[in-house]
Amino acid sequence: MSARRDPDRPDWSREGADWPNRTASRFVAAGGLTWHLQEFGAADAPVLLLLHGTGAASHSFRDVAPRLADTHRVLVPDLPGHGFSDPLPPGRLSLPGMAAAVADLLRALGAEPARVAGHSAGAAILARMCLDGALHPDRIVALNGALAPFPGAGSLLFPAMARALFLNPFTPRLFAWSADRAAVERLIAGTGSRLDAAGVAYYRRLFAKPGHVRGALGMMANWDLAALDRDLGRLAVPLLLVVGGNDRAIRPEDAFQLRDRLPGTRVELIRGLGHLAHEEDPARAAALILDDGPPQGSASA
Repeated sequence: MSARRDPDRPDWSREGADWPNRTASRFVAAGGLTWHLQEFGAADAPVLLLLHGTGAASHSFRDVAPRLADTHRVLVPDLPGHGFSDPLPPGRLSLPGMAAAVADLLRALGAEPARVAGHSAGAAILARMCLDGALHPDRIVALNGALAPFPGAGSLLFPAMARALFLNPFTPRLFAWSADRAAVERLIAGTGSRLDAAGVAYYRRLFAKPGHVRGALGMMANWDLAALDRDLGRLAVPLLLVVGGNDRAIRPEDAFQLRDRLPGTRVELIRGLGHLAHEEDPARAAALILDDGPPQGSASA
């Protein structure tokens, strides 16, 4: 673990003292960063990479990853600037920069994922890595994937707002000071999901640290989904789009529009769940990640 720690960032000895699946955790140096990584399963099994979304950390897959470990070597990093991983320097905060950083981590691990799954922005990173030739999996499983620009003026306004907040040095601290349980519950409810008390507590723990908030804002401020959307037509890897029917963060209809554009794309609609569907029903999420059904098909309920 890095000897230098920003006091604004989550600390492994405090916030990580009872982190879920803590015995699976280790710290890895790669690409100039120190990463928090959780690893499950046999070292010689096929590699399965899981990437969380903006504002989350490895805890997001706390009940999913162990279900995959019987058949795979499961890798679950905290993305740069999130959880217990070091942040990227400002010049590398773009989507391609984040994708390149994850590629650095995989090279340091000597890991070539056979399959990959990502939640929200994590799915965008995986798609970018495949487009850039850094990954060659048999499938991308996008769990409420953030693969399309925000509709209308939101495609311009949302990144601009995030950038303004990110550039204000007081914003992350003010957000952290206000991140009591009720505020975090409202934030999660706003995504269309309902989590148990432990799930809410992990997010509250992270949001109470200004450094984690800064990492999430920096990621959103430099996200260019329009460029990714233009490039997706070149994606040669089959996509499985898992969609929570109650998702209020990403429009479920975006997945169906993407399916119509990209051959080999399948949609699985899970009714009654929101943006954090994989945390609400980890057994269903794990089964879909391992699913080897045909790459193309219609939505199922």
